[in-house]
Amino acid sequence: MAIVAVSITPLGVGTSVSSFVAAAERVLLQKPHLKRQLSPMFTVLEGDLDEIMEAIREMQEAVFAAGAQRVSTVIKIDDRRDKEVTMEGKIKAVEEKL
Repeated sequence: MAIVAVSITPLGVGTSVSSFVAAAERVLLQKPHLKRQLSPMFTVLEGDLDEIMEAIREMQEAVFAAGAQRVSTVIKIDDRRDKEVTMEGKIKAVEEKL
């Protein structure tokens, strides 16, 4: 299972991008098998890496469909194979050390 942070940013559309973020997030609402966590700067996804990458491509297309002519996408992947990890587990591990 992978944990992936993604930020999809439309360029040249002004200062407010919340409608574009909403368009991308609507894609994820159709994928209940992927766990998601929206944050102010990224959306974090948890699930099968192939499914996540497919969802990111669909999210990017949704931003184009919402009117963007240019999109910048940043992806950070944590694909751990030695043990199962979750978003909550990663946060808990840090919080326990505080």
